Amino acid sequence: MRRLLVPLMLGLALLPGFSVAEMPELDSVAVVKREAVREFWLDGVVEAINQTTLSAQTRGQVEAILFDVDDYVEKGQVIVQLKDTEQRAGLDQARADLKEAAARLQESRDDFKRTKDLFGRKLASQSQLDKSTAALKSAKARKEAADARLAQAKEQFEYTRVKAPYSGIVTHRHVEVGEIASPGQKLMSGISLDQLRVSVELPQSLIPVIRAQGKARVLLPNGEAIQGVRLTIFPFADQSSSTFKVRVDLPERVKDLFPGMFVKTAFMTGVKKELVVPQEAVVYRSEVTAVYVVDQDRRVRFRLIRAAEHPVDGMLSIIAGLSEGETVATDPVAAATRLKQQLAESRNE
Repeated sequence: MRRLLVPLMLGLALLPGFSVAEMPELDSVAVVKREAVREFWLDGVVEAINQTTLSAQTRGQVEAILFDVDDYVEKGQVIVQLKDTEQRAGLDQARADLKEAAARLQESRDDFKRTKDLFGRKLASQSQLDKSTAALKSAKARKEAADARLAQAKEQFEYTRVKAPYSGIVTHRHVEVGEIASPGQKLMSGISLDQLRVSVELPQSLIPVIRAQGKARVLLPNGEAIQGVRLTIFPFADQSSSTFKVRVDLPERVKDLFPGMFVKTAFMTGVKKELVVPQEAVVYRSEVTAVYVVDQDRRVRFRLIRAAEHPVDGMLSIIAGLSEGETVATDPVAAATRLKQQLAESRNE
C-alpha cells in the first residue's frame, strides 16, 4: 500500500496550487527524555547447552546404526543397536534364578510357620525354631540378591539399545556396523538446538557492573533482540587476554539460531536520561542517519543526527542532532513527500 501511496502523494505535491497547508497532517512525536538503558556491545558465539558424546556401557558388536550425521533424533529413540545375545542370556538366567529363589523363600516361610506352630504346642524345640528362622532369613537374602541380579541384567540388556538422552542433531559417528564396542568407547555425538547460549569474552573492567546489573540481550540475524534468561560469569580470568568468559542462556527454541554463529550481545551497564525517538522515525541512507523535523508551521526539515546503533523497546537513543521538545515525523515517506512539496513551492515563488 505504501508503494502505491508514495507516487500518488508525490503527484499531488507537484500539482500547481497544492500548498503545504493543504497537505494532510503528518504523524509526529515530540523528542523526549526518558530513562534509557546503557549497554556495552560485544561479539559472542552461539553454543549448544546440551552437547553429548554417547559411549557404550556394555560390551557388544555394533549390529545397527539407525541414525547418521545431521539426522534429527527425538528423545528416547534408539540410535545404535548392539548385539544382545550375551545380555539376553544373562537376563534369562537372572529370571530363572529369581524364580528359584522365590520358590525357596516360600518353602522357608511354610517351614517356619509350621515349626513356629509346633513350638507353640511344645512339639518342637528351641533349636529347631532357631534353625527354621535362620533358614528363612537366608532365603530372604537369596531372594533379594536374585532381585538385584535381575535388575542388573535388565540394565545390561537395555544398554544394548543406545538411546538419545534428548531431542537433537547427530554431529559425529564414532563407530561402524560390525565393530566390537567396549564399555567407555565413543559411539555417537550430538547437540540439542532447543537450548542455546551465547559465550562472550568480557574485559575485566566491566565485570563488576555486569555482575551487578545481571542483564544482557542478543541481536538475532533477523534484527530482533531477545533478552537472555540467565548470565553465568566464570570465576577466573584468561591470563593472556585479561578477559572473563560470560555465558548468556537464551529462551528455549530460538528460531534461525545455530551453534557456531556469531551474534551481537549487549550487556546492561546502567540507565541514564537520554533523548529518544521511535525507531521508525529514523532514516538511514548509506552512511547518513537522519530524521524529518516538523516545525510549528508544519514545515519539514531533513536533519542529520547521531543515534544509538540498536533500539531498545522500539526507541532509539539520540546522541546528537536533536533537542528536547522538537517534533519529528514518524512516517518518513509522508515527510519526504511534504519536503518535496516545500521545495516545489520555493521554486515557484
